[in-house]
Amino acid sequence: MNSIYEQIDLLKGIMDMLEQEFGNSCEIVLHDLTKDYNHTIVDIRNGHLTGRKVGGSGSNLGLEVLSGNDKDGNRYNYVNHTREGKIFRSSSFYFRDEHGKAIGSLCVNLDITETVKFEQFLKEYNQYDIGGSSQGNSEETSEIFVNDVSQILEYLCNEGVQLVGKQPSEMSREIKIQFLEFLDKKGAFLISKSNERICEFLQISKFTLYNYLDTIRNGADKDAGK
Repeated sequence: MNSIYEQIDLLKGIMDMLEQEFGNSCEIVLHDLTKDYNHTIVDIRNGHLTGRKVGGSGSNLGLEVLSGNDKDGNRYNYVNHTREGKIFRSSSFYFRDEHGKAIGSLCVNLDITETVKFEQFLKEYNQYDIGGSSQGNSEETSEIFVNDVSQILEYLCNEGVQLVGKQPSEMSREIKIQFLEFLDKKGAFLISKSNERICEFLQISKFTLYNYLDTIRNGADKDAGK
C-alpha cells in the first residue's frame, strides 16, 4: 500500500466499528503522514476528547516514527496523561509503503479518567487489595456460607487438620488435644451431634473425647495420664 486512500473505505469501516463499540469516550484518529505534519488528520471520531479535528496535526510519537528514530512505531495499550489531566489508554498502528516508509496511522485513545477515579473510590471503599489482604483496621476473616450446618463442621475439621499438619490416623494424643482445642474455640461443639461426628473423625470414643475436653477446658496438664 502506497497511500492510505487505497484502503480508505476499509479504514473508515474499522473506525465506524470502534466508534460504535466504545462510544463517545473513545477517540479514533486516522492520519495521512504523507501530508504536512501540521495537517495529518483526515478523519477523527470523538475529537472533543483532545480538542482536535480534521486538518489537525499528529502527536510527538508520530514525529519519532517519521524521523526514523522509532523503527516499528506500533504501540498497544499504553497510558497517556494529557496536560488537561485526562488519562487515556491508547494504541497506535502505522501503515507503511512498499519501502517501509510510514504513510499513515490509526490511533485509538480511550478516556479512562473517570473509571480510574471510580477504581480508586472502590479501593478505598472496599479496603481490599487484589492480593486478598485487607487494608486499614479491617480484620481479615474467613467466613463460609452454607445450606447445611454439617458443612461448617466438615470445614472446621479440615481447618484443624491443616493447623496441626497431621491426618487423624497420624495424630498423637497431644496433637488430638490441640486439634480439639481449635474446634472448641471455633464453637464446633455447639453444632448438633458434633460429638459423634468428631469421635468418628478422630477414631476415638466419647469417653476419650470428654476427657480431652476436660483437659482443655479445665486447664489441666495435657501431658498428664500418658
